[in-house]
Amino acid sequence: MKRSLYALLFGLGLAAAFLTAAGRVQATLGESEDSVASDETALAAARLSTTAHNGYRVRELQTDSVAVREYVTPAGVIFAIAWNGLIHPDLTPLLGSYNDEYQTALRHTPREPGRRRLHIQTNQVVVEKWGHMRNLQGRAYAPALIPPGVSVDEIK
Repeated sequence: MKRSLYALLFGLGLAAAFLTAAGRVQATLGESEDSVASDETALAAARLSTTAHNGYRVRELQTDSVAVREYVTPAGVIFAIAWNGLIHPDLTPLLGSYNDEYQTALRHTPREPGRRRLHIQTNQVVVEKWGHMRNLQGRAYAPALIPPGVSVDEIK
């Protein structure tokens, strides 16, 4: 009995650490790219790469459970975020000031049984989630912040 209790507590502790680590590598939509750089602990646990594109940069952060890509304007503002991995990240820190609007729209969106795709579009933000077990993907972007000449299809 005592052994199974310790095993349960150990398992819960690992799960909490796993989810916490995945949640700390996220940037905030509409804010400066420094919103990730400020968390030194999370960056030490993640691999970071930057790729330059025409009119924007993509910074990728990766943990064992999810890869998060930040799409950054030349001015350093995050206009989109995309992810893929074993889990969908917690969207609350990802969306920042857009989260309340997203949550309200989500509550008013009817569930479609059997559908594995979610598309929420509000006045200021678009959030799309799709995938299946072990391959969950999504993206969130603020259409007003997308640089001229950049297509939404480039956010992957």
